Amino acid sequence: MSATLIAVIVVLIAGHAVQSLAALRRFDWLVEWRRFVGGQSEAEGALNGRTGLLLVIGLPVLVVGLLQLALRQSLWGVPWFVFAVLLLFYCWGPRDLDLDVESIVDAPDAEHKRDAAANLLSATASPDSVAAPTSDGSGLNGHALVEAVFNGALRRWFGPLLWFLLLGPAGAFAYRIIALLAIDPAHADAPTAQRDDARWLLSLLDWPVAQLMTFALALAANFDAVFGAWRDWHAGGVRLDTGFLGAAARASVDIEIADDDTDLPDGAAIATTPALLELRDAMSLVWRMLLLWLAVIALFVIAHWL
Repeated sequence: MSATLIAVIVVLIAGHAVQSLAALRRFDWLVEWRRFVGGQSEAEGALNGRTGLLLVIGLPVLVVGLLQLALRQSLWGVPWFVFAVLLLFYCWGPRDLDLDVESIVDAPDAEHKRDAAANLLSATASPDSVAAPTSDGSGLNGHALVEAVFNGALRRWFGPLLWFLLLGPAGAFAYRIIALLAIDPAHADAPTAQRDDARWLLSLLDWPVAQLMTFALALAANFDAVFGAWRDWHAGGVRLDTGFLGAAARASVDIEIADDDTDLPDGAAIATTPALLELRDAMSLVWRMLLLWLAVIALFVIAHWL
């Protein structure tokens, strides 16, 4: 567990200190591999369904899993640690969430802010939500940005992190492959049945991550607001989706902004753009949640040592 914690910290530091390394997170091979598998059957469509999807996902993950097991006990675990750091870094992101948020806040004008917001929202919201005007007429939808930040954190940070903690490098690798097959535009040409199955698998993997994120949010922010939003979302029963995370995020940000609004200086530039204030607050909450997760992991490490 201690090696796992150190690996996570190394990945976080490397991602922020050497941002050019993000260019190494390329999965072009996955597109070619999926197409290769789909074209290997004489019977048309035989490997373009669930069987083909399991092969596309299973074989690369099996290779990583075997390497993970082989390296675990060799040379005091040093090769495993290096392998774990490389795989987790590869599966992190792929784009840096901080940079996407900063590009919106630091954009020189409203048009550039909208373009930067579209990049953040593209994977999690419809184009209409990008353009929906707020009360200040900025053209940015604050609640949509909040949801995009939390959904981005789910897919870029917390999803790979949880499955890395539970299953090692193979877990993070499997999560990233499934996420790409489910939502990456590069796989838009995949058979519909495969895309649907991949989305179902991704929902299955995302659900426990989002639940733990919501619990961390409740501890890091306003517990009553988060729990109330979570309870209202589940009033109709348990569903295999992560909409409760966005609802809890919106409720938490609204409460924090309401509490902090009186502390803003008169004429503050950010006060004229509430959507940016919501965006900043959402990113701050995500960082608090990540630090809370790392603190819990550290407690497990200390307990093991004791």
